Amino acid sequence: MDWNRVEGNWKQFKGAAKEKWGKLTDDDLDVIEGRREQLEGKLQQRYGFAKDQIRKDVDDWFRALK
Repeated sequence: MDWNRVEGNWKQFKGAAKEKWGKLTDDDLDVIEGRREQLEGKLQQRYGFAKDQIRKDVDDWFRALK
């Protein structure tokens, strides 16, 4: 699976993202619309982690979706 599938089916993956990162609001998830860069930016904003940590967390989450 590639990231395009997440982007194309974002409504299905929104729940999994909200479950993993509870600080993301429904409005955040609507703005993200499955775009990885938007997701990473919102996670940095909400959690204050470094960009490399966020990228690793998103990669781990993505692998778990498969």
